Amino acid sequence: MSSPILHPTSPRAPRPLYFDELVRGLIVIVGKAAVLTEEAELRAYDCDAYSPEKRFPDAVVLPENTQQVSEIVKLCNRLKVVFTPRGAGTGLSGGATAIQGGLIISTMKLGKILDVDVQNRRMSSQAGTVNTYLTKAVRKDGLHYAPDPSSQGACTIGGNVAENAGGPHTLKYGVTTNHITGLTMVLPDGDIVHLGGKEEDSNGFDLVGLVVGSEGTTGIVTEVTFRLTPLPQSVRTLLAIFETVDQATQTVSDIIAAGVLPAALEMIDTFIIRACEEAFHLGFPMDAEAVLIIEVDGIEVGLEDEAQKVREICAKNNAREVRQAKTELERALLWKARKQSFGALGRLGLSMVTHDGVIPRTKLPEVIREVKRIAAEHGLNAGNVFHAGDGNLHPNLMYDERDPEQVKAVIEVGHKILKLCVDVGGSVTGEHGIGIEKLETMPWMFSDLDLGLMQKIKEVFNTNDLCNPGKVIPDAKGCWETGHGPKLAARAMRGVPV
Repeated sequence: MSSPILHPTSPRAPRPLYFDELVRGLIVIVGKAAVLTEEAELRAYDCDAYSPEKRFPDAVVLPENTQQVSEIVKLCNRLKVVFTPRGAGTGLSGGATAIQGGLIISTMKLGKILDVDVQNRRMSSQAGTVNTYLTKAVRKDGLHYAPDPSSQGACTIGGNVAENAGGPHTLKYGVTTNHITGLTMVLPDGDIVHLGGKEEDSNGFDLVGLVVGSEGTTGIVTEVTFRLTPLPQSVRTLLAIFETVDQATQTVSDIIAAGVLPAALEMIDTFIIRACEEAFHLGFPMDAEAVLIIEVDGIEVGLEDEAQKVREICAKNNAREVRQAKTELERALLWKARKQSFGALGRLGLSMVTHDGVIPRTKLPEVIREVKRIAAEHGLNAGNVFHAGDGNLHPNLMYDERDPEQVKAVIEVGHKILKLCVDVGGSVTGEHGIGIEKLETMPWMFSDLDLGLMQKIKEVFNTNDLCNPGKVIPDAKGCWETGHGPKLAARAMRGVPV
């Protein structure tokens, strides 16, 4: 179990020795208005959307272009200041939390779309561009950017690249790495590199593929080039209502087994149904144990046959009712329930941790039951809303972060759930990344040799470990040389005696 919590260090405490020189240098590069040092300002940056573990940075800087990022990173190297890249802060594993203090380099002012090449189906934008703006810019041309995280109205393309983000429609269209063809990145020493480009494949090592999903440990991505996907000619969006979770999960397996590849196949359990209904009044049955949102898309010819096959499979598994959205508004309302479910839970007045594990689809019924049991055993409520089609679970654990015992419980429950995912043949993450939340879970999936190789690859980019230290690989500085195993090293880095 991960413990104890990284409490924020008040900026009113003695400043580090480098602080004044750092701030003066940052003001020269970006101007005073783009440098944040006051406690009220820094409080917004003490964690990302993974809130149990927090730490104030010493300062936050908001550059506007690649050159400014480069100069900032060179300043940090000169002063030996650790720095953490951060987009919109919607990440769910602590990847953008400055766990060693230092400087947060925010990309939120890098929000320009740089190039739209409709003919070649490519777009380039700065890393701080909000995900949903990408599709809005080309919808009139019949195109869209396919990966659609539930936070797409706020999250940025740079953060999506860092975490290799997914979303409901990645069952058919793939995750972020399947769409990125080029990157501009500031290396941890401040050098600027251009990886890939507009072409489908580049020669040599796939450095773009290496950087996507590296969670900001290999450098700071400032510009992204990605492929655009044609909007489907037609769409059918269905809502299937089930009396039991087992019926719903069996339907998921049966749909895939029948050779149907939905664009999306999402499940919402009764806890989430009730929260969404109270928030949005969408007409969901409050007594149903589970609903599936099933979307098929493609050319109009044959699409209705595919939707009918889905309806028949739902009926075979005793669906109480199958509704089909008749208008774009009805479709949007169904997706509102899915994509704003986390916001609906926020109305309950509690804190929340959203977990992210992957399991084989056939294990869904038993794992969901066990998730509920584990949470209840520790006095917590758990609601499930997740990408059922690819077995990507998102248990949402509700707790009161003012209660240290509940904080301890929510971390322990999370680790038990992730261990369960691994034990049934799955993974500790599908799209949220490792960050700090899952450092101690990495040895469940990788040997010391595996983790050592990952560490060596990171060091090629991040020689001095100044760039987003303490993330992804449980390596604490020098652990491989001193003989600490990866789990002990992770605990040492987080202030736990080893």
